[in-house]
Amino acid sequence: MQELTSLVQKVTRSSSWWERHGVDWAWLILALCATPAGFVLLQSECWLPLCLGILLLGTAHTIVSVKGSHLASHSSLSQSRSWNKLWAVLFIEVCGSFTAEVATHQHVKLHHAYTNIIGLGDSSTWKAPFFPRYIYLFILPLAVPIITPIVALGLIQDLPGLVVLRTVCTISLGMLLNCWLLVTVSGFRSLFSAFLCMLLYKALYSIPYIHVNIFQHIGLAMFSLDKKPKRIYQMAYGVKAIVSNYLKQHNLPYNEESYLSRLRLFIDKYQQLMVDAPSLTELVGIQ
Repeated sequence: MQELTSLVQKVTRSSSWWERHGVDWAWLILALCATPAGFVLLQSECWLPLCLGILLLGTAHTIVSVKGSHLASHSSLSQSRSWNKLWAVLFIEVCGSFTAEVATHQHVKLHHAYTNIIGLGDSSTWKAPFFPRYIYLFILPLAVPIITPIVALGLIQDLPGLVVLRTVCTISLGMLLNCWLLVTVSGFRSLFSAFLCMLLYKALYSIPYIHVNIFQHIGLAMFSLDKKPKRIYQMAYGVKAIVSNYLKQHNLPYNEESYLSRLRLFIDKYQQLMVDAPSLTELVGIQ
């Protein structure tokens, strides 16, 4: 683990600002700059510009709220702690309608630290065993834009009062700003119709978003906290290129499959993976 950590640090130190931050910022800025065009396209009464506007807004929203939020949760958008905090509030709360503190804790402190540990980092929060498999996989994810702020408000109750107030204000600001632009720029006649349109383009990529989040971990070996593998083996369940190459070079286990193969697995074994309780894996033969 120390050897791998040294390798990652060496690559990071030798990387340019463009490699560490520039490429990601280019995508985020491009998405933000494309957003006004999406609102303008929604002025049209023709179906083609309307569809293009929805596609553009949905794509821009997904890049900013998913990619931006993920980078912000890892404090990788800047070398300044204060700026990273600001970007976390902007991308996670204003754009993503979630709370920065909870998102960072759940993703970095739990998901990465306890990957595939039952009850901690097992990526099983999106479980609804009372739904049939096709409803769960292809219909329920469309409710993500509605569910996200509701879950966020439920998770901030134990946080400091100022954090709760800020989160409520930033989430509300993000939604109101979208609706206001739809009314003033796109020409929607009511806030209600603007709100429905906002939910539509925010849900555009919610199906693959949910699929990627659950497919990449559930279905692999699951462990209890008192019988978890060493950290080097845990990293085989979701890591970046440097780590995956290191694992392969040293003949350590690494899991990699295509999206379609994982989708087929979830359709075929939905009852076992998402309805029944996941079975624990013993460490015999792993380390």
